[in-house]
Amino acid sequence: MKKFIPAYLLTFVNVLGFSLLMPILPFVVNSYGAPKWVFGLLITLYSAFQFIGAPWLGSMSDEKGRKPILLISQTGTLLSWIIFVIAIALPEYPVFGFALPLWIIALSRILDGITGGNTSVTNAYVSDLTTTKEKEYIFGYLGGIAGIGMIIGPGLGGITASTSIGYLGTLFTSIFISVVTLITIFKWLKETHPVEKRVAKKKTNIWEILIIPLRIKRVDPSPLIKVLFTMKFFFSAMMGFYIGTMALFLIDLFDFDVKELGLFMFVIGLFLSLNQAFVSKFFISKLGAFKTLILGLCCCVLGLIAITLTKNLWLFILFYYVLNLGLSLCFPVFNSLISVNANPKKQGEIMGISEAINSFSMACFPVISAIIYSTIGNHLYRYMILLPMAALVFAFIGIRKYGKNTFQP
Repeated sequence: MKKFIPAYLLTFVNVLGFSLLMPILPFVVNSYGAPKWVFGLLITLYSAFQFIGAPWLGSMSDEKGRKPILLISQTGTLLSWIIFVIAIALPEYPVFGFALPLWIIALSRILDGITGGNTSVTNAYVSDLTTTKEKEYIFGYLGGIAGIGMIIGPGLGGITASTSIGYLGTLFTSIFISVVTLITIFKWLKETHPVEKRVAKKKTNIWEILIIPLRIKRVDPSPLIKVLFTMKFFFSAMMGFYIGTMALFLIDLFDFDVKELGLFMFVIGLFLSLNQAFVSKFFISKLGAFKTLILGLCCCVLGLIAITLTKNLWLFILFYYVLNLGLSLCFPVFNSLISVNANPKKQGEIMGISEAINSFSMACFPVISAIIYSTIGNHLYRYMILLPMAALVFAFIGIRKYGKNTFQP
């Protein structure tokens, strides 16, 4: 399984780069006197430009190969961390109502986003190397690796930010990890998309970049892929609302500082890793991918309601596990189902669209959810259940139209 090590590392670093920042961004924003919604905005900026970059990088990898695009992407991530360090060192001059460092931090998130769509390329790289049967468990392993990143990232982010050099400790850690990853890609990742399988680049106008339905129309995937794309949109929208508010919710509910928030998110990541590495694999083997997806969406509905019912930390952790289990069951299944049913010649572009759906949701909904949360607090989570419920509705529409066996890898 050595051939998958670069993909595992890339998946790990992608999640780690994001999870390292989660416990410190709310405090960074607060330290410059900015309102809570700016936290959501910084997440939105990264995802908005990832939304533009992901399908472009995926399509470029179909034309130029996987390795050069991954090198470009990881270089952009490294540069973004360096810009973040520069921002922290700048004086707090006000510019259009906000401190100058916040504007530079926003710039770093934009750069990381535009070059950070390498998840679609990584997924295409894995698809190149795997058989139909292997896809089912390899994408599960990738989910487990992502879970490890979710474990280590928040705890590491909180601990390194609580040292004598503050947030710079987290940023220097991120730079080191990015350098190691870049060297690994350069030295050990082998090209998996040979010249004879590459497709000529098609002209794409700006509307095809910004409007996902136009991308889907151009690629013309199977009707089944379209159903999965629709389900993923509602699931990703839920994740956008969740990501934009969960750190704020935990700070308000338990009065966490940066280290405590990081350690709590470490526990959350532990749940996610164990669930994705072991529990999701068990359910997929027993129920199949599609039934596992249904179960995951049901757990999301129950978990979103349950976490608003208590202020007791231990009971909250128990309730949160239900939500966490739902997320863990859904993450690997979406990618495996989409990958198995995608046209092999368009793997990069189709996985790019899949990632763009996620990026679009993260681009739009975190800042919206942060604004709404500032008004109605945790009541927001009770409205959020409409999103996984909508995904369930489309799942059952798909079953009726195509038959439940069609959804199995």
